[in-house]
Amino acid sequence: MSTKEIAIRSIQELPEDATWEDIQERINFIAGVRKGLRELDEGKGIPHERVREEFREWLSN
Repeated sequence: MSTKEIAIRSIQELPEDATWEDIQERINFIAGVRKGLRELDEGKGIPHERVREEFREWLSN
């Protein structure tokens, strides 16, 4: 599915009374998720154990 098709489908799923802000928020969310998935595919993710360690540090303060 192309980016344009995903955007159109996402907008169509919004309620009829959706505002421009609702549409923008939905598009930004989807773009962010797709960017994150692409980065994971490129090996740019953070290993699970490292995230667990960082959370431990944050929560212990």
